[in-house]
Amino acid sequence: MTEPLRSADIHLIQRIIPHRYPFLLVDKVIDMDGYRSATGIKNVTMNEPHFQGHFPGKPIMPGVTIVEAMAQTAAVMVGNALDMADRHMLVYFMAIESCKFRRMVVPGDRLEMTMTTLRGKPSAKVWKFGGVARVGEELACEAQFTAMMDMSGA
Repeated sequence: MTEPLRSADIHLIQRIIPHRYPFLLVDKVIDMDGYRSATGIKNVTMNEPHFQGHFPGKPIMPGVTIVEAMAQTAAVMVGNALDMADRHMLVYFMAIESCKFRRMVVPGDRLEMTMTTLRGKPSAKVWKFGGVARVGEELACEAQFTAMMDMSGA
């Protein structure tokens, strides 16, 4: 078995998770340390459909999409570590805990989501993650969540 990659570009991300426009919310994942930790990058642009109505004249990235981008980062990290590219892995939220929003995320921002596995191992279906999302040095969001990894399509 080869050592997993330490980063994932958009092409590998799309091979690991099924999300597509307009709901693919991570552009790149870097600094992957197996299934222990990783950092996702989301370049926030005005072209995203949620900015049409959230809010007209004052575009703000919805908090739920920030948390979803964090979850997609965690899914890419685990999928990469478990060699799930092209194997149709699905990930489902089970719980979102301790979620706090600290800064608005707006078009032009570069959102960096640093995720850590709190509970989970290669044979597990249920995993727990914790992480923070930052714009530069400013904290935008912090959250923990539990997710089920469905690898039945593999």
